[in-house]
Amino acid sequence: MYTMYFTEEHELFRKSLQDFLKKEVVPHIDKWEETGTIERFIWKKFGDMGYFGINYPEAYGGLNLDLFYTVIFLEELQKIDSCGFAAAMWAHAYLAMTHLEKEGDETIKQNYLAPSIAGDKIGCLCISEPFAGSDVAGMRTTAVKDGDTYVINGSKTFITNGVYSDYLVVSAKTGQEEAHKSISIFVIDRNTPGISATKLNKLGWRASDTAEIAFDNVVIPASQLMGEEGKGFPYIMQHFALERLIMGVNAHARAEYALEYAQKYMSERMAFGKTIDKFQALRHSFADLYSEMTICKTFNYAVTYQLNKGEYVVKEATISKLKSTKMADDVIYQCLQFLGGYGYIEDYPLARLLRDSRLGPIGGGTSEILKEIIAKMVLDKKDYKPAT
Repeated sequence: MYTMYFTEEHELFRKSLQDFLKKEVVPHIDKWEETGTIERFIWKKFGDMGYFGINYPEAYGGLNLDLFYTVIFLEELQKIDSCGFAAAMWAHAYLAMTHLEKEGDETIKQNYLAPSIAGDKIGCLCISEPFAGSDVAGMRTTAVKDGDTYVINGSKTFITNGVYSDYLVVSAKTGQEEAHKSISIFVIDRNTPGISATKLNKLGWRASDTAEIAFDNVVIPASQLMGEEGKGFPYIMQHFALERLIMGVNAHARAEYALEYAQKYMSERMAFGKTIDKFQALRHSFADLYSEMTICKTFNYAVTYQLNKGEYVVKEATISKLKSTKMADDVIYQCLQFLGGYGYIEDYPLARLLRDSRLGPIGGGTSEILKEIIAKMVLDKKDYKPAT
């Protein structure tokens, strides 16, 4: 069905990644979920395998592959029962590193992007604030120009990799104009004086470190500005299309994983003399869930195809995240029900998956905000344009 998107080379990559994850990652997942700390060695192994450089230029150590390799990377990470681990990997590779490649100058790319691809440096993207989550334009963090430096003050929250990363990609206001024209993007070394991070205690995504970060008179060289001053808001908006599509792909992949697990369980679980996958109520419920997952998956592949061709898919990616994350929550909730009491036991994957999935309609723009964005584009004929 999907051979129009995936070649034999894609499937060989998928098999290789599955083998790598089974050998190098899965044995450590429960420990990382318990400690909330992903050990440093695995980042380097990902880098050595080229997984952080899938769609980045060869000049910086990347593989320069098409976006369907990225889709495979995302899908397989969702199927090892730790959305937190997956988030740490893709937030580094597709949130922080995207800004490095698109807005960073050559020096920044050599100092941050190349080591990030190699797995030697870990990055995080700092946009959300305690008083401005989905409302990016409401941010209060400031960057005041002082000679050949900027002085950063403010705070960020819900930052994946916010505790253990080596550098931070930070948005801040650099002017007094309306927020859409006064936000800029910087890259800041973790050990810069004045930066402190507080680890947040989350319902799910337990393996990843999520932080609230404070900037207290943090002084950085003016050369750490990325792109043009005041262009940060359109840069952020432009990259939201990729982030939302990523979260849509993640959602259909974890829903597919839940269905695969539930199907296997139902084919083995006996009740009243037959396996429970023979009961019509459960069969028809499963068929509905599978159909909803397939609709989202097919749509997400189509949007990936458009984005891979260079089209600006902000509306389609927003729809992807909105519908896929809701679908995943519904699917996983019902798959847990298929398992009965065992679904509520931590030894089975559905309990963790249920908690992890719930962040989908919240992170990266809440569903309520996404609906308003779609309404503006469809009803008000709002036309968003790429910044670069």
